[in-house]
Amino acid sequence: MKKRLFFLMCKNGILSHFGLLFFRVAVAFELLFVHGLKKIGIGVAIAETVPNPLGLPEFFNQAFAIVANIIMPLFIAAGLFTKLATLPILAVTLSGFFIVHFHDPIAVRDIPFMYSVCFLFLTIVGPGKYSLDYYFLNK
Repeated sequence: MKKRLFFLMCKNGILSHFGLLFFRVAVAFELLFVHGLKKIGIGVAIAETVPNPLGLPEFFNQAFAIVANIIMPLFIAAGLFTKLATLPILAVTLSGFFIVHFHDPIAVRDIPFMYSVCFLFLTIVGPGKYSLDYYFLNK
């Protein structure tokens, strides 16, 4: 019994993989539904305008934010190209934290900070066993 419980709880145990699956899907869909859909006008009267702190061409800036907040979370939720898919999201959230909201109170800065921490964690750890990445790499 002790051995089975230890297997469930250890680093490569079943609960670790389910925990990583739950974390990956929850964070990805939270970003998609709370921030991504507003960028294309779903759930709001008018589509959200994305700040452009780096002075990029407006179309590229908006398209990059849409891809980072709508397309990449779908890849992450499925566990497909997970480490690569986190990079555009990190670009948006870290620029939001360090550039757009740098002088704002911590209550405003905490959202891009928490998203950055979550997706940085997924970049380092990867998608886990229950992902398409794992399926294709171990086929």
